[in-house]
Amino acid sequence: MASYLDFEKNIEQIDQDIINAKNKGDFEAVAILQKNLEKEIQKTYKNLSDFGRLQLARHPDRPYALDYIHLILNDAHEIHGDRSFKDDPSIVCFMGYLGQKRLIVIGEQKGRGTKDKILRNFGMPHPEGYRKALRIAKLAEKFEIPILFLIDTPGAYPGVEAEERGQSEAIARNLYELSDLKTITIAVVIGEGGSGGALAIGVADKLAMMKNSVFSVISPEGCAAILWNDPLKNEVAAKAMKITADDLKSQSLIDDVIEEPLNGAHRNKEGAAVAIANYVKKSLEELEGIDKRELVSNRMKKILKLGSYTEYS
Repeated sequence: MASYLDFEKNIEQIDQDIINAKNKGDFEAVAILQKNLEKEIQKTYKNLSDFGRLQLARHPDRPYALDYIHLILNDAHEIHGDRSFKDDPSIVCFMGYLGQKRLIVIGEQKGRGTKDKILRNFGMPHPEGYRKALRIAKLAEKFEIPILFLIDTPGAYPGVEAEERGQSEAIARNLYELSDLKTITIAVVIGEGGSGGALAIGVADKLAMMKNSVFSVISPEGCAAILWNDPLKNEVAAKAMKITADDLKSQSLIDDVIEEPLNGAHRNKEGAAVAIANYVKKSLEELEGIDKRELVSNRMKKILKLGSYTEYS
């Protein structure tokens, strides 16, 4: 059963009317309602607020990493474990083909349903998850296979056991190693890009965001709790933090914005998967002719240009 956000109530009503009309066999009404639905979708999604995009990024029907992997990767085989502690199901790693090109996909997986969410730790990786990601990235480097990172996490797991096993070191190690990785890397934020949990697999030659995704140093709820001592001011925080794809592109913090189907990835998973696949193919064509040393050099220059400061005498 589909889930609807508060601003999607009109869409929900028309969807229900279409179902009722189909059940009655009134296909003339269905045709009229479909046109009304298209108009309502355009009106609803065309000018979303920052908070609206945050809600869409967290939409329970939004495609997760495994959804995209199964849609875009052929002959896919999963790789498990960090060879040190254990396998972390909140990070998934697959080797396969995008068309005729070899590709390794490393993604953060939130899980659907209570049991799966608990298994995936709600998409919050432990240190062994990041170490698994780095192990597979090094494997890709060894065999000169491009990597696609799919970012979708509220943040790295903040529990005591994660800290005991070196959460901050695991994230820092990934930042260091991925910046010098001698193979093509492409990262796409598909939902939530939360803090260091997202950055740990977000260092890449190309960093893109889906149109209705967010990327932030802290969640809007966390920001509101710190600044105003009121997590309910998350809508104000979301606007102030500039967390949307368009905001981050305008500040040159990401390379590209991937347009989603107008009705959102949660209503058109296949269309969203095609958009990601096309972006990856285009990026691979652009990056494949670059020498490895130049690839790493360009990546480092891009990283060092991030941020700005002003000196006062």
